[in-house]
Amino acid sequence: MKEVLALVILLLTLPLLFYLAARARAGRRVDLRPLLGVDELPGSVGRSAETGQPLHVSVGTAGVGGVSTAQTWAGLTLLSQLAGEAAACDTPLIVTVADPTVLPIAQDTLRRAYQRIGNPEGYHPTDVRFIAPVPLAYAAGVATLLDQERLSANVMVGSFGPEYVLIGETGADQGLRQIVGTAEPEALPFVVATADQAMIGEEMFAAGAYTTGLPVQIASLLTEDVLRWLVIAGILVAALFKILVL
Repeated sequence: MKEVLALVILLLTLPLLFYLAARARAGRRVDLRPLLGVDELPGSVGRSAETGQPLHVSVGTAGVGGVSTAQTWAGLTLLSQLAGEAAACDTPLIVTVADPTVLPIAQDTLRRAYQRIGNPEGYHPTDVRFIAPVPLAYAAGVATLLDQERLSANVMVGSFGPEYVLIGETGADQGLRQIVGTAEPEALPFVVATADQAMIGEEMFAAGAYTTGLPVQIASLLTEDVLRWLVIAGILVAALFKILVL
C-alpha cells in the first residue's frame, strides 16, 4: 500500500516538476525563499579577497558511498561554487576533508575551478588537506587550524556529529565569521550556538539550487515547497474536519 501511494505521489508530482523546470529554462522570474547562509557565501569570498587571508571550507566528516553521502555532496556542491569565485578573485582557500574518498573529489573540484578561468597554475593540491579519518581527531585538527591560521571565515557544510563543538567554539573564540550547514540532530544545537549563519537540514540540500542556478534544481526546490504547503494544508483541513465532526 505504501509503495502504491508513493508511486501515485510521484506521478502527480512529475508534471509540476517538468512545468517549473520549463519555466526556469525559459528565463522566467522564479522567486526562491531566502536562505541567509547561502546569501552570505559570496561575501565570505569577498572578505577573503580584501584581506588576503584564506577562507576555510569543510565538507564534513563523512565520505562518499555511506549513509551521509547526500550531506557530503551538498558540501561539495557549495565548494564548487566557492572555488569558482575564489579562483576568479585569486583568493586562497583551505579545504579540509576527513575521508579518503572525498580527497580526490575536492582536489578535482578546486583544479577545475582554476582551469575554467584559464589559470591552471593557480591550483595547488596542498590547498586540500586530509586531516584525519576519525571525526574527533578531524575536529581537533581543524580546531588547531582555526587557532593557528589567520583566516577570513569558516564555512562548513556536510555531516558533523557532537565533535563539531570543538571547531565551532574555536572559531567563535577567534572571532571568525562562521557559516555552517548540517542535517545531524546531535550537532545542530552546537551549530546554532556558534555559527553566525546556520543551514539546518533541508536548507543545506536546497543551497545547490541557489548557487548553481540549474533549472532542474530550481524546479525541484519549488516542487518541494509546493508539496510542503499542500501537506500543511491537508493537516489543517483534517484537524478542522475532526474538530467540526466531534
